[in-house]
Amino acid sequence: MNTLLVTSTEAGTGKTAVALALARLATERGDDVGYMKPKGTRLESNVGKTLDADPMLARELLGLDAEMHELEPVVYSPTFVEGAIRGREDPAELRSRVQEAFDGLAEGKDLMVVEGADDLATGGIVDLTDAEVAELLDAEVVVLSPYSEPGDVDDVLAAADDLGDRCAGVVFNAVQDAVYDDVETDVAPFLDGRDVPVLGVIPRDADLAGVTVSDLAAELGADLLTEDGAGTDGRVERFLVGAMSGEAALSHFRRTKDAAVITGGDRADVQTAALDAPGVTCLVLTGGHRPSGAVLGKAAEQGVPVLSVQSDTLTTVERAEQLVRGGRVRDERTVDRMQELLYDHADVDALLD
Repeated sequence: MNTLLVTSTEAGTGKTAVALALARLATERGDDVGYMKPKGTRLESNVGKTLDADPMLARELLGLDAEMHELEPVVYSPTFVEGAIRGREDPAELRSRVQEAFDGLAEGKDLMVVEGADDLATGGIVDLTDAEVAELLDAEVVVLSPYSEPGDVDDVLAAADDLGDRCAGVVFNAVQDAVYDDVETDVAPFLDGRDVPVLGVIPRDADLAGVTVSDLAAELGADLLTEDGAGTDGRVERFLVGAMSGEAALSHFRRTKDAAVITGGDRADVQTAALDAPGVTCLVLTGGHRPSGAVLGKAAEQGVPVLSVQSDTLTTVERAEQLVRGGRVRDERTVDRMQELLYDHADVDALLD
């Protein structure tokens, strides 16, 4: 049996999509595939329990009948971390728990796909970093990394050094067109020379970037003020704060695209400026204020959704950016698309074998 651990240099690199896409690609070629995420870090409340959403999605998409406590033996919550610091968690017992769950899930499998945490360091407080998990489970490791500038290679080399001989290579994900050729012609040969094979360079895909307006609304608990839900399938990749004058705001907003403008519900000048900018996907109005009828009418005409939240602007921005960074919205469509991207832009055989 082979064991592949998928880790990353930072959160939000597409780790879940890649892990599940690889598992499904292996299934399609006839392998019996299992999955686990030893440390649950992307936590949500579910039927009175705090669970990681990634194993729940894996169980659904891979048709697994394992229990959640097997797929996710350690719930790495803030409460857990606090208890570990105070000596209430035994690292040896936790390692045994992870090993026992893994052994049960791996029985009869050809391949086990193990999903890492947000980054390589997570879990160090209980001796369960991704490098330590790989050693415990005798896993080969593929590192996911973004690439926007040459300095990102430092993070890849640091990860490879931490993982040692267990590092199978790196996959760069969501690479912008402007730097794609640089990765293939300069970065890949450099890393190959440092014994870190580049196993894939996945281009940025518009369908996988950011979050939809409807997902943003659900995460923020926002009310949709525009009728018929028009524009709620639009995607948001960045957030702009409307705290300047309307004239200055318009100049700023026109230089961006796929953006949500977050501003006070009483700032009609900023709201109007945002609606005049073609790259603004939606308005998020804070403080529970309802905008004027003129603003809502203009938004409806242009198909720009207007969301209203009770929270203040700073809190709203922090929650929205956390959503985009963490890549919270994952579903079967995302995994299907990632399968296609891996097939076209990665050495799938090397990754799975």
